[in-house]
Amino acid sequence: MKKILVILITFLAFANVNAQILDPVKWTTKIEKTSDNTYLLTFDGIIEKDWHMYSQFTPDGGPLPLEVLFKNQKGNFTLVGKAKESKTKTAYNDIFEVNETFFQNKAQIKQLIKVTNAKTSTIEAELNYQVCKEVCINLEKKFTFSLPVSAAMVAVPKDAAIVVATTETETIKTDSLAPSLGESNIVVATPEKEAAAEPKSDTQRGLWSIFFIAFLSGFAALLTPCVFPMIPMTVSFFTKQSKTKAKGIRNAIIYGISIIVIYVLLGFVVTWVFGADALNALSTNVWFNIIFFVLLVVFAASFLGAFEIMLPNSWANKVDSQADRGGIIGILFMALALAIVSFSCTGPIVGTLLVEAASKGGIAPIIGMFGFSLALALPFMLFAMFPGWLHSLPKSGGWLNTVKVVLGFLELALAFKFLSNADLVLQLHLLEREVFLAIWIAIFGTLAFYLFGKITLPHDSPLTHISVGRLMMGLLVLTFTIYLIPGLWGAPLKMISAFPPTLEYSESPTGLGGSGSSATSIILPEGAKSGPHGIVVFDDYEKGLAYAKTVNKPIMLDFTGYACVNCRKMENNVWSDTMILPILNNEVVLISLYVDDKRDLPKDEQFISKTTGSEIETVGDKWTDFMISKYKTNTQPLYVLMDLEGNSLNEENPTISYVSIDEYGTWLKAGISKFKK
Repeated sequence: MKKILVILITFLAFANVNAQILDPVKWTTKIEKTSDNTYLLTFDGIIEKDWHMYSQFTPDGGPLPLEVLFKNQKGNFTLVGKAKESKTKTAYNDIFEVNETFFQNKAQIKQLIKVTNAKTSTIEAELNYQVCKEVCINLEKKFTFSLPVSAAMVAVPKDAAIVVATTETETIKTDSLAPSLGESNIVVATPEKEAAAEPKSDTQRGLWSIFFIAFLSGFAALLTPCVFPMIPMTVSFFTKQSKTKAKGIRNAIIYGISIIVIYVLLGFVVTWVFGADALNALSTNVWFNIIFFVLLVVFAASFLGAFEIMLPNSWANKVDSQADRGGIIGILFMALALAIVSFSCTGPIVGTLLVEAASKGGIAPIIGMFGFSLALALPFMLFAMFPGWLHSLPKSGGWLNTVKVVLGFLELALAFKFLSNADLVLQLHLLEREVFLAIWIAIFGTLAFYLFGKITLPHDSPLTHISVGRLMMGLLVLTFTIYLIPGLWGAPLKMISAFPPTLEYSESPTGLGGSGSSATSIILPEGAKSGPHGIVVFDDYEKGLAYAKTVNKPIMLDFTGYACVNCRKMENNVWSDTMILPILNNEVVLISLYVDDKRDLPKDEQFISKTTGSEIETVGDKWTDFMISKYKTNTQPLYVLMDLEGNSLNEENPTISYVSIDEYGTWLKAGISKFKK
């Protein structure tokens, strides 16, 4: 009886230990033959509620994107295009300051392959991905697809599909955000017939923001020299040429609707040609960002008066001749003529807007063009309905060129955001935070001088005085410029947090002169570096342990990840607290182990994990295996307080994860108190 009881207790303990190894995505796969030697591989994933998995196309510099890898591809088969994905969502991540793209509830990945070796019998595939909730996990899943015997020689009807089951093996890696470790049970759900409807709030908010930005952009385009003078001319044409007032109003409304149709059609073409998510992926590409940087600089130079970007005059002449036909067709061509004639002013705005909208994926380009064209069309319709309002319109003059110049400065500032994206992806450190902010300070400072009349540009009229409106705008720009300056010394600049590189991506992460750090005045121990908030941190376990023994302090292990959102939140919101920061600075030795560190281990240090059976090839693999084998979990952030022999100091809660300041402080004090006894 005793033996049975011991076995039962051991089994329950083992079950409880493994309950913390989370696996929120359940996969099924199939292979379909589409032609003599072409096959479609499909990976279907059911994602547990409240979790999300990142797409292949989530931008660099944020969470880890999905990777679809094939181990036995060389000499056996080729990939036909890139793996295609089912519907994803895109939302702004204020921690990494990028738009992240992810799956919720379910994910489907499809890859078409062409078999080139008739002897090929299996396809070895692997999915590497990050799945997050309150914590994140990096997972690696391996699949074996079996091809039919003599696959390349079998003839199959064109509309038939051979479906072959696959086998799956898995290696658990880790990264950052998972549920509370207090959850000791894992429920393995069976795939549902239909995943729950995806929440639409984030997507809706994203589309609404695109609409409002586009609407404001359309209003800005309306106030340029190419468009504004057209309002009274066009409205007068409709009211005077029409036999009745009602007909004039009707024609003006048709004209406005035609403008909307033209621009929305442009958004539809962009979405249709490139695909709903293709531009989203393209927007994270290094060369795309560099090319668009150059284009924006060209647009800015045009707005500033260096030259004009115009479509061929022959286009305008042909369209204008069609406008004389009259009727609805003639009005449509009048709207098209406006789009062509005003291109030198609207083109740069439309181009910038399309790229920004396309980076959101889905129908965002269509929504963007609708918002832009609505702002452009409304004045023509409203002034036709109420022609008396025309008398209240300000007269055309130098102020229109001022609007154009201001847009030029804004285009120039935005250009460096795209150059910064490329620099971040390549990690060249050529456009670090201080350099980026210095460029913006120079741009907006020059704009302020321009608005105050201290600088003139080629198309400016002689200026004897500045208007009150221009003075107010100049003061606003000058205020913004002054606001940027403390950013050189480490100020967070929350108003523009989505634009410059992060504080960590700078010449001095603690600000110029190191004024933001309490630790910069001390000499760092060997193997240590200055971490968040100036905390001395080790990224190697052995070196950190050796140092802790020399100073006789407890060790806090911080299992983290470069792409861990909630790790950054804990560092920003909890570690910075006035109760927590002194403890981390003075009472513990902090060792941060990055489970997504991709540096290869030396060959003689690589091994096969006894816990998971996976190959430990990188530094991140090593710390992942250490965490799983010793602490029986695969989630981050994960914190452990231990003594100099490696024993946990908190018996009731050996590890802690994403918690509040009070809970974190209580846990720290309890462990440190035990160490001192």
